[in-house]
Amino acid sequence: MQQFFKELNEIDGDDKVVDFTRKKLLHGIPYVFKDDIDAFYEFRKRIASNFDISFNEIFITGSGHLGFSPHKETYFSHDSDIDVAIVSSSLYENIMEKIRCFQMKKRESRISFTEKELEKYNLFLEYSAIGWMRPDLLPKKFHTGKFRRDWFDYFNSISYGKSEVGDYKVTAGVFKSYFHLEKYTLSGVESIKRRLEVRL
Repeated sequence: MQQFFKELNEIDGDDKVVDFTRKKLLHGIPYVFKDDIDAFYEFRKRIASNFDISFNEIFITGSGHLGFSPHKETYFSHDSDIDVAIVSSSLYENIMEKIRCFQMKKRESRISFTEKELEKYNLFLEYSAIGWMRPDLLPKKFHTGKFRRDWFDYFNSISYGKSEVGDYKVTAGVFKSYFHLEKYTLSGVESIKRRLEVRL
């Protein structure tokens, strides 16, 4: 982790920050699969088959990829989640159609929210506006096509020793495209770089 911070802090220029982000956070074999490349493929294939998309649209991000969280400054451990980024415009648009129907009902006042539910739903819409679908922020009453329940049932079914990734909780979100995943990841790296500069 300290080497990561050192390299990032020494980078000068936007293009080099982009290259750093691609090499360190988006490219290569994730830390959690560093000893078993074949298992990484099978894990990606498992998720891709469930959603009928290509295996190369499945990424592992966060501490499961790096071996540490540069945001929290903590190392990957048994308590860490495996964060999966699914990059699929077709899946994203399919979910957005469900959201459209839900939003129409809300607009017509056919669905009521508590203040906390509304806050989470607005945060969901905020993430969606930047191309990242986060089902964990959907209200529990969002049940069109059983989407929310089925989503969590599926990822629970491949968590805690029930898939190639091992004894970890698996969570996931959907990015509209690789462009959106890269831009979001880059934004996080730029934030870390600014934090490092303030420390100096």
